[in-house]
Amino acid sequence: MASASVCRMAHVLSVNTGSRLDSDHADVGHTGIGKRPVSGPVLVREPGPRGEGGSGLDGDHISDLRHHGGSDQAVYAYAREDLDEWAAELGRELPPGLFGENLTTVGVDVTGALVGERWRVGGVLLEVTRPRIPCRTFAGVMGQRGWVRTFTRRAVPGAYLRVVEPGPVSAGDGITVVTRPDHDVTMGLVFRALTLEPELLPRLLAADTLPEDLRDRVGRRASDPV
Repeated sequence: MASASVCRMAHVLSVNTGSRLDSDHADVGHTGIGKRPVSGPVLVREPGPRGEGGSGLDGDHISDLRHHGGSDQAVYAYAREDLDEWAAELGRELPPGLFGENLTTVGVDVTGALVGERWRVGGVLLEVTRPRIPCRTFAGVMGQRGWVRTFTRRAVPGAYLRVVEPGPVSAGDGITVVTRPDHDVTMGLVFRALTLEPELLPRLLAADTLPEDLRDRVGRRASDPV
């Protein structure tokens, strides 16, 4: 592991949670993607495996447990700077939480974060696991024609994180990058490999803490006939 580093200006702009809302765009008929900033500290803890556990944040609803939530997707972070770029491109305001992120960050290159990188955020220790892959529920919330394709081509997915040590998180809490692994497998690279550039999949194996399902996917591609 590389030595610890501190991003002095990096902090949580807002902590966002969502309630269950009916949606025609969700496979299960309802969603928790439309998150809103909350005041005061929010407890963040290990939610349990995917399919059983939901969000890592108290009070945050996850509808589709088959595809969302669970240990490797306990917390979703997206950078305010990236939201601002999207807002300029789309010509509309994008409030914190609209992308479904639990932590809207400032001063952190979230898509440039490495698999296995650890952040100290308030009283919780988090570990970067995987990027967000867009779905039709996300497209429905955005209401933008061709949104999944547009989001995929930009390849700025943000990051899911697992909870290593539980604790409270509040808006304004600093973000310290505690450790960065000695590999180059960023959220951006994983996203590109899983979407438009599958030839990049073998490069993901350099990350020792790559989630098991992604490691299996790399193995399946390696065994496919050319």
